Amino acid sequence: MPAIYATDMITFYQPGFWGLSSGAELEAFAAAKPDAFWDKVMATLAETDVTGIELTFGPGSIGNVLKAFGSAKAFRETLASRGLSVVSAFMADAPAWADGADLGAIIADAEARAAFVAEAGGSLLVTGLPMRRTVGVRPPLFIDAAFMSHKAGIAHAIGEAIEKQGIRLAVHTESNSALWYERDIDLFMSLTDPRYVGLCPDSCHITLGGGDPVRVASRYDQRIILAHWKDAVGPIEENLVIDETIFLQQQRFMADFGAGVVDWSGWSKAMLATPGRDIVLLELDAARDPVAALLAGKAVVERARS
Repeated sequence: MPAIYATDMITFYQPGFWGLSSGAELEAFAAAKPDAFWDKVMATLAETDVTGIELTFGPGSIGNVLKAFGSAKAFRETLASRGLSVVSAFMADAPAWADGADLGAIIADAEARAAFVAEAGGSLLVTGLPMRRTVGVRPPLFIDAAFMSHKAGIAHAIGEAIEKQGIRLAVHTESNSALWYERDIDLFMSLTDPRYVGLCPDSCHITLGGGDPVRVASRYDQRIILAHWKDAVGPIEENLVIDETIFLQQQRFMADFGAGVVDWSGWSKAMLATPGRDIVLLELDAARDPVAALLAGKAVVERARS
């Protein structure tokens, strides 16, 4: 069965693509004219043969989809009429997994998202672990067994709750988060039950942490239920300030597909051995030209798989 090509809604968050000058203007536009926002997204995807969507924060969030379409069912029907579908949703704006957090609220939020994804035709919820703290900040945050055991417990609770709705949980490897270095991944995977917690490795972010995404993908091939395909210029060799700008800071270390150091042949081969083999999710952070970027990504994958 041929792979489904998909992309994260972040691909469409470059204000210039919309003739706007800021993220705030894009948010306002999508809120005021949701039909126009989604029509352009769908029309753009039609030019690329990328048919899958991963929802996330902002204009492409579950909440904003409900405001625009009224229900997951209506959204699914609209997408289907354009040959598109939801494959997953990233819980970027979910309650934080902090010490002392309300586990009941975290689970209720995940269950609501899972219900939406199931009705919208998807099968996966993706989340990340909390961010690290800047080196030198006091008190420091140590990503140790105690820290990971607490997060593993939350992941187990969510995974068990949403499994009842036919949705699986995949935890994403994000730069400067508690799941960034290969050692982080090894620790978290060792503490989580594969029946309830899957892995969503990101080829770019693992590279930025000095790791080898192919090695990670091969080591955890049976845990990978989705992967984010993205290129990187190489490891981040400085301690970035981890604050509200960290995601923007990280973008300068990301590369266009084929212009970075990711071993796409090795990554593609490893992905074919995973349960997530049927979805190729091309992740592009706010592409200036989504059509060109997605076509370039597809071309890289197809060469690697030939």
